[in-house]
Amino acid sequence: MSSIENEVEKEDVLDFIRENKKTIILTFLIGALIVFIVMFLAGLEDIINVLEKTNYWLLALSFVLQAAILLVWTLRWKMILDLIDESPKFTSLIVMLFASIFGNNITPGAAGGEPLRAYILREVKGTPFEIGFASSTADRVFEFLPFVIISILAAILILTWEISIWTRIIVTVLIILCVVFFSVIIYAGINKEIAQRITLSVARSVFPFALKLTRKEVQFSDISEKLIFYINRFTTGFAMALKDVKVLLIGFVLSFGMWGLDIVRIYVCFLAVGIEPPLLPLVIIYTVGILISLIPLIPGSIGIREATLVALFAVAGVSADFVVAASVIDRLGSYIIPTIIGAFAAFYYGKIIVSEKKPKSAE
Repeated sequence: MSSIENEVEKEDVLDFIRENKKTIILTFLIGALIVFIVMFLAGLEDIINVLEKTNYWLLALSFVLQAAILLVWTLRWKMILDLIDESPKFTSLIVMLFASIFGNNITPGAAGGEPLRAYILREVKGTPFEIGFASSTADRVFEFLPFVIISILAAILILTWEISIWTRIIVTVLIILCVVFFSVIIYAGINKEIAQRITLSVARSVFPFALKLTRKEVQFSDISEKLIFYINRFTTGFAMALKDVKVLLIGFVLSFGMWGLDIVRIYVCFLAVGIEPPLLPLVIIYTVGILISLIPLIPGSIGIREATLVALFAVAGVSADFVVAASVIDRLGSYIIPTIIGAFAAFYYGKIIVSEKKPKSAE
């Protein structure tokens, strides 16, 4: 085993959270400030009045739909793991998924969840890190097809709305860039050389800026060596995950199901606060909101997504107080509660990992 392999095997993904806790806290504070500004402009008293009239049965239904989404998500991940390795039992996977959600929700651009899943799989179940990482990333790639179809529909329909030319251009460009980005990921995932070129090219351009944000002395050669290691291991497992036609088709069907449940869930969130939004604009606007969430600035794009939804729903004739109130309910079920459960799951596995390593160090 090479030195870089030894280094990777010893790497604790949770260290990222510890080392960057100040940055994470700062980005959360920025997000909270944006949310406050959005709520202030929408009318704090109006929003509170709307929330006070929330239908608790519909609120509970939105939670049930979110739970169904997570169960389908776990099923999809288990199916991929069973293809490329032996999957742990379903209940263990769903706890790991919650830990992954915690990692995604507290890191800008949702960058921490997939490595955390792979790390827990390796430490608890003995699954090689590259297999776990490939399975978790391939799992997310299955979301690509429904997103592309709905995004293209959104890009076409949003051009017919009476909004400023700059808003049309920005939203359309974002959707196109996202489609291109996911296409490149899939292509690179099955082509090792292309993946290396793209990753190293991006890393080389970002490295000088990243170096200014850290006090550590880091050489690009060390970064590139580790990146190549991950790419080589990842592409092998990724190709295995996508080569089975049956798994591919079932995976995309499950992904469409998740998207359908998610759209129904956000629709129920609006119904819970007493308004029935137009369905087609809802699908388009929520798709744009998810796209905005991919921008790696603030964990969960807190505040940024809310501001985008308020601006676009105004075009559809839905007032800002109802949009923000529905967004609060949406965030409660899809972000806040899963993040809290995920934190317990992450620390639960953290304790297990630490306790299992203690006897080894004592020997």
